[in-house]
Amino acid sequence: MEKTPSLSQLLQLAVKHEASDLHLSVGYPPILRVNGVLTTLPLPPYTNDRLENELLSLLDTHQRQRLQVDKNIDFAFSTPDARFRVNIFYQLAGIAAAVRVLSTRIRTLEDLPAPPALADLVRKKQGLILVTGPTGCGKSTTLAAMIDRIDSERHAHIITIEDPIEYIFEGRNCLINQREIGRHAKSFAEALRSALREDPDVILVGEMRDLETISLALTAAETGHLVLSTLHTNNVAETVDRVINVFPGEQQNFIRHIFANVIQGIISQSLVSKRDGTRRIAVMEVLIATPAIRNLIRENKSHQILSVVQMSTQEKMQTFDQALISLYNEGLISYDTVISFARDPAFVESSVKMSK
Repeated sequence: MEKTPSLSQLLQLAVKHEASDLHLSVGYPPILRVNGVLTTLPLPPYTNDRLENELLSLLDTHQRQRLQVDKNIDFAFSTPDARFRVNIFYQLAGIAAAVRVLSTRIRTLEDLPAPPALADLVRKKQGLILVTGPTGCGKSTTLAAMIDRIDSERHAHIITIEDPIEYIFEGRNCLINQREIGRHAKSFAEALRSALREDPDVILVGEMRDLETISLALTAAETGHLVLSTLHTNNVAETVDRVINVFPGEQQNFIRHIFANVIQGIISQSLVSKRDGTRRIAVMEVLIATPAIRNLIRENKSHQILSVVQMSTQEKMQTFDQALISLYNEGLISYDTVISFARDPAFVESSVKMSK
């Protein structure tokens, strides 16, 4: 069994193996997640002293104080090869960390590959665009590609509010100001309230975590700004309900009308393995806010939204299952993957057979 490499060497190893995550925990060897699968490295398990020394070396004095008080901390840093988002936390056996590996190169919409609707959405001058899905499904990568497209096509002032900053934008055509919670602002809500006084055209809110942030995001979208943000929801219809249900019952009808007016599109995504095994690919359910969709939201008929999405391919909409079928027909994912991830396996199976 080899001696455990330094943290710097482990990060280089994670980049070399195209891992999405590196897990470090007392009592375990380092563990990589590659193409969605955890792989334990043939190395000695960490002692608490060794791992604590390695992880604390990444923190400045202020960050160490935050970790001591909160018992966990999120931050990001860069090396010449990659950028890393780190969560250090304490657990039963001692200190631990989850390290997300981020490319220093921002992927384009074509690289993802993203449905054509996303390029149309980012050309909107105002309104709200939401990218949703579980943790680790590539939401940040999709948002970065959308900001990159805006930067390539427009002259705009973009403000990003993130926790932490994941991708660093160059600002080729746009003025881009990136703010990190904890370093440049106390909270998403405070930073968003401040952003409204900073003459932005586009505002990226890393996550809409609470009522105040959601309310401010709706206000920003309603007052002539394009707002991009994320939620942890599993499909486009659930996303509508999540936003509305954050508010007290007596406010929900009013908020429903505001949301119906400002929403431009919702992308709900998950990552699945590509057929060739090289990496994972995003499967994107896409809702476009057509008059029919806006009416369903106003009338509190979100249970009908997925049916309308399924019937609206001419509007560049697609359900998650339709997206799976499309990727299968393009040869990008296997039949087993399609069936494993299908929301309605019977529909998907019959559709795949018909397409052969």
